[in-house]
Amino acid sequence: MKLLPVLEPVTDEVCCPPAGAPTLGPEEAKQQALVFKALADPNRLRLLSIIKAASSGATCVCDLTDPLDLSQPTVSHHLKVLVEAGLLHREKRGTWAYFSLAPGALDGVVGILTNL
Repeated sequence: MKLLPVLEPVTDEVCCPPAGAPTLGPEEAKQQALVFKALADPNRLRLLSIIKAASSGATCVCDLTDPLDLSQPTVSHHLKVLVEAGLLHREKRGTWAYFSLAPGALDGVVGILTNL
């Protein structure tokens, strides 16, 4: 019969220093998570790409359905998520909505990652 080794009792010594206090507050983390959730969808990334590449700086919602091969309600939903995340700006012109990148939105995303 094989005997098991005797284990030493656990001491109160800490194996490493404790982690520092969180630098990201709960509300800030919630807002930043909305941005990442919005960016986590391939169709939303494509929408951002199309809008960013627009020579006029703004793109009509009517021009966004064909490139994505999605229905207008689906495109509108994705655009709403991007607006709520602060990545796009929406402007109503007559019966159409035009979308442009929110000023500093992409720099803000870079800043989020840099400051983590």
